[in-house]
Amino acid sequence: MKTATPVKFFIHPDIAALDPYVPGKPIAALERELGISGAIKLASNENPLGPSKKAVAAVRTGLKNIARYPDGAGQDLSDALAARWRVPRAQIVLGNGSDEIIALLARVCLMPGDEAVMARPTFSIYRLTVAAAHARPVEIPLKAGRHDLAAMARAVTPKTRLIFVCNPNNPTGTMVSQAEVARFLARVPKRVLVVFDEAYAEYATAPDFPRMTTWVREGAPVVMLRTFSKIYGLAGLRIGYGVGPLAVMDAIQRVRAPFNTNLLAQGAALAALSDDTHVARALAVNREGMAYLTRQLDAMGLAYFPSQGNFICFTLNGTDDAAGQRVYAALLRQGVILRHFAGRTLRVTLGLPRENRRFIRALKSILSHRAI
Repeated sequence: MKTATPVKFFIHPDIAALDPYVPGKPIAALERELGISGAIKLASNENPLGPSKKAVAAVRTGLKNIARYPDGAGQDLSDALAARWRVPRAQIVLGNGSDEIIALLARVCLMPGDEAVMARPTFSIYRLTVAAAHARPVEIPLKAGRHDLAAMARAVTPKTRLIFVCNPNNPTGTMVSQAEVARFLARVPKRVLVVFDEAYAEYATAPDFPRMTTWVREGAPVVMLRTFSKIYGLAGLRIGYGVGPLAVMDAIQRVRAPFNTNLLAQGAALAALSDDTHVARALAVNREGMAYLTRQLDAMGLAYFPSQGNFICFTLNGTDDAAGQRVYAALLRQGVILRHFAGRTLRVTLGLPRENRRFIRALKSILSHRAI
């Protein structure tokens, strides 16, 4: 029997050239691969406390209605968010995670050949989404681990349609201030939409962290993105939202899928939004973890970026850029999952106290081994 000749389908070169997003390794996958148990995941910036009890109760209640489609407009959640940020509900868009809203912004704002400015390194979904829209990502290197807003403003050309600012930035955890954002927006042409991705904003403690909805309410060309995946602990339900100019939000509503946020996610997010006690507990755990890990990294002589998020990006000593991958792999063998970025740079999510201590013990053990 002859083997059928494979069919050659046309794939757009812009898509064929993309490297897919690689998420943090799941605990179950690592335990299967290595035949171990009790692994911990400090790779994906998840809330180690998990979700609010109110959110879990809302999911249980929602299970009774999963035979029904969700509210396509997510009206109850949108109303609550509009009240929180003091904007009309029409300026709120819900998404299947804030990732979906990033993709929708590219869909409604970019044409082939357009440009979108972003930092490097930053959240890789911006680059992937822009390239998938057949537009050109313009990447501006970070300066001391922070967005170089002046250079990003200089990079704007007549083809620029979007600018992405991840604040606090992923993976470095650094932030840009209210005053820096004001100067930046004064330099950017009003025709360019600036997207401030604030996935970790609830963790930020700096008094000069920007208040982006002030600019939204004043009619500035900015969109603020938030998510329920981080401090609210609902990463598995995939729900986020955007707040922005009415014309942009209206365009997104026209092209999004009719039921892009599911019933359980809407209910859980609404309940989580009202649980200030759970958020306060998460912040306390984060402050404790940040203090402990930075002390330990200081004692080990390892450099790291000052973080306003729930993670720390640190760099191994030396000049051997292959050491980062070796340390990452060695940590996996000890059941500790981090994220490895280029060269000697790794990122650790702040976990529960026992998880943080386990990570430090493992890292010290590995670094004391001469092979590393």
